Amino acid sequence: MNPEVFVDILSDALFLVIVLVSAIIIPGLCVGLIVAVFQAATSINEQTLSFLPRLIVTLLALIFGGHWLVQKLMDFTIRLIASIPSVVS
Repeated sequence: MNPEVFVDILSDALFLVIVLVSAIIIPGLCVGLIVAVFQAATSINEQTLSFLPRLIVTLLALIFGGHWLVQKLMDFTIRLIASIPSVVS
């Protein structure tokens, strides 16, 4: 068992986590920026105005991208389980 194999597996897992989280977070960040510019332009300082659109967009990203997210996670898990014999021997 080479340490390089485990480092490769760990780096693949971390990259997958970054991709999955960014697919959920980036739309919320964009909507948050748009709402912040709108609030700055109109001088409206309402807390729910900044929170609710980000929550809705994050939930929509989970609803519409959920299948893709689960598929990526399943592909990684299947690839990880399939590589067990080569890692152990």
